[in-house]
Amino acid sequence: MIDRYTRPEMGHIFSLENKYRIWQEIEVLACEAHAEMGKIGITKEEAAWIREHADFNKDEVDAIEAVTNHDVIAFLTNMGEYIDKDVPEGEPKPSRWVHFGMTSSDLGDTALCYQLVQATDILIEDCKKLGEICKRRAFEERDTLCVGRTHGIHAEPMTFGMKFGSWAWELKRDYDRLKHARANVAFGAISGAVGTYSSIDPFVEEYVCEHLGLVHDPLSTQVISRDHHAYLAGVLATTAATCERIATEIRNLQKTDTLEAEEPFRKGQKGSSAMPHKRNPITVEKVCGLSRVVKANAQVAFDNVALWHERDISHSSAERVAQADSFIALDHMFQCLTRIVDGLILYPAQMLANLNKTRGLIFSSKVLLALVETGITREEAYAIVQENAMATWREVQQCAGGTTFREKLEADPRCTVPAEELDAIFDPRAFLTRAGVVFDRLEQLSFE
Repeated sequence: MIDRYTRPEMGHIFSLENKYRIWQEIEVLACEAHAEMGKIGITKEEAAWIREHADFNKDEVDAIEAVTNHDVIAFLTNMGEYIDKDVPEGEPKPSRWVHFGMTSSDLGDTALCYQLVQATDILIEDCKKLGEICKRRAFEERDTLCVGRTHGIHAEPMTFGMKFGSWAWELKRDYDRLKHARANVAFGAISGAVGTYSSIDPFVEEYVCEHLGLVHDPLSTQVISRDHHAYLAGVLATTAATCERIATEIRNLQKTDTLEAEEPFRKGQKGSSAMPHKRNPITVEKVCGLSRVVKANAQVAFDNVALWHERDISHSSAERVAQADSFIALDHMFQCLTRIVDGLILYPAQMLANLNKTRGLIFSSKVLLALVETGITREEAYAIVQENAMATWREVQQCAGGTTFREKLEADPRCTVPAEELDAIFDPRAFLTRAGVVFDRLEQLSFE
């Protein structure tokens, strides 16, 4: 992922420096496990020496890899040089015990899962922070009237706080899914060439995994099965879709024709090189664009599940790109939305103007029910309401003068709903008498 979207905390996790440091820890832990068992020749003193002297230099590893064309061998060679550097002349080299009985995937797959746990922990906190902001803003705007829209068309009155609340609940589900996906990927495997422990005792795997906070894979091949990684990628894609949903709503509400909400426009910010008046929703547009990357990368993870026999390497190059990009992109999306949602500018007066834009058509459902209660059939009631509604629509569409929807109903002899009942029906807050229940439920929402 390009630096423009990479937060240092997340970028570091997928850096070679961090990966090699995890590799180093795994190799040292494996030596300590061997020494603990006492089944091979390594002594606890040698394991302690390895712990103290193990190190690497990324540039030196890169130089060795340029010759070996094998990243693990290059790393082990470089780490071995540091381990043996101060060993007295003629003494056995402790580095000979490093990687004993292991294969490259034992090291790489266990380290990768550890990296994915590190990265998921950041996203879990990102999700929690944004979700809590949405919940707070929901209560701040619980009484802010606006029109609800279905198919992009005005439907019935609601409150803007419900939008924030809906986002909060969806983020809570993402939060729970991320925690579950973290547990599902927190596995390690040090089981040898095809998972038979042919040259290494299972104790080493258990020891290393326990010290890393991982669970040992109950039956790996040469690799940890990629369904773990695919599940995580699917959760990242779902979470990205949530972010896209929030961003898309803000984009739609910021349109000049609607203008009920607007992402913050910073002092000194410019909207267009050609049109100085522009205040474009560029940040939420960026969120929508990055969501496409994360969702597309999930397909890469699904394709990585079906490897040949006990392992091939077709997954490796793809996931080196897709995993880092997905985590970095989603982290950046969260940073953007946290700032945008927290500072989202609302225009309640415009919300009311939009609510009244269709001259009362949004009250049609209440009129329909009131007519049914007078004793006529639903079909008859529907015909009365729709006929008057369509007449109002035509005038709205043509920006023509004319009467309101209510005035048309009052002039229609078929509409026998009393005036005082129409007064109650044409009050937008009449639609919200039971809406308090959603905020009672939201009160119980917790990101714990």
